[in-house]
Amino acid sequence: MTLAMLVLSGQLVAQNHPQGGFPYKFPDEKPDRPLSAALERNYTVYPAARPENNELYTQFKYTRLEGFDYNGGDGTISRRDPSKVIFADGKYYVWYTKRHTPTPPQGAQNSTDTIPSADWDLSDIWYATSEDGFLWKEQGVAVPRPPQPNVGWRSVTTTDILVWEGKYYLYYQGFMEASGLRGDDCPVAVSSADSPDGPWIPSNKIVIPNGAKGEWDQYSIHDPYPLVHDGKIYLYYKSDSNGKPNIRMHGLAIADHPLGPFKKHPLNPVMGSGHETTLFPFKSGVAALVIRDGNEHNTIQYAEDWVNFEIQSIVELMPNAGGPFIADAFTNTTDGRGITWGLSHFTNATGDWKANHAILARFDCDLSLDVNDPAMKKHHVYFPVELFFNQKLSKAQRDRAIEVARQRQTE
Repeated sequence: MTLAMLVLSGQLVAQNHPQGGFPYKFPDEKPDRPLSAALERNYTVYPAARPENNELYTQFKYTRLEGFDYNGGDGTISRRDPSKVIFADGKYYVWYTKRHTPTPPQGAQNSTDTIPSADWDLSDIWYATSEDGFLWKEQGVAVPRPPQPNVGWRSVTTTDILVWEGKYYLYYQGFMEASGLRGDDCPVAVSSADSPDGPWIPSNKIVIPNGAKGEWDQYSIHDPYPLVHDGKIYLYYKSDSNGKPNIRMHGLAIADHPLGPFKKHPLNPVMGSGHETTLFPFKSGVAALVIRDGNEHNTIQYAEDWVNFEIQSIVELMPNAGGPFIADAFTNTTDGRGITWGLSHFTNATGDWKANHAILARFDCDLSLDVNDPAMKKHHVYFPVELFFNQKLSKAQRDRAIEVARQRQTE
């Protein structure tokens, strides 16, 4: 029976069996009475009837990190797209895209072998360690750009980590041209190591290829994000399709071994919204942070079967390119415990696009079955008024509004 039919049925029941108004004390369980479509959805779509009881609802808190230098914010140093955080050898590890160039990004047409086109152009993959997740020590390059014509000779970016049978694998985007010449065209490559400190040995081959001509992922496989499920590697990724304006959707590729072969899921794309990939095992399924793009942006979604995602909550101020600490990311768990913190990035950190660069930051949340933080579950947070006034009209938009007002005065 469709929801409309349920509502109609409820209306008929209400007419024949009046029960009085909906109770003042809000029921935690679905009441045995006719419900509107909104109230029916409230009890059947979401994990809990109220956000404060929803394990997949949270507020996000942010903290500036200590230990990273950005050259005074002049745009010549950028750190972005952190990997998942792992704990090894008594400390936390994270890998990320780092650009250190003579100038900030100058656009594709003005780029050279040393001048970047975009914030992630001419980048290498670096890593840092921390004892507490707040103060970080940059350790150096993990995966440098390889020599031509190997995958990633122009830039290696947007990495993520897999731990598999005692070895470490970094998946990343490999650019063979300046970003922006034809979009962000790139496939995925991988390097491996016996230690999180390296040395990292590149496979020097494409492990997840772009789709065939005419398919949604024909030009790019972005943000590779591996987890372990059902004894296999489930690697989620995003791609841009549709040309301009582009549409970002997410796919899934599965393999029995870190070097592949990876088989793309026949239901791809498995998510039609979101920007970067941020997922974590939760209970027997997988949860995803769906940010920024698409009809279902600013939601947290869940797939019991790791493929078919459903909205679980609507949230605010989501982390860009979130790389959470996930204790059970690679344990093949069937009882995922969730997350409480990780790293993310802020683009255009100074607000001046001429000095465009990104900075790493820490986010905290309560998306965990083992934590109960009521402050993280609030759903009536007030934001500073300047946050709203910074979202101001352009001159053209203001002029249009004034012109409409003038026309009404003369009517």
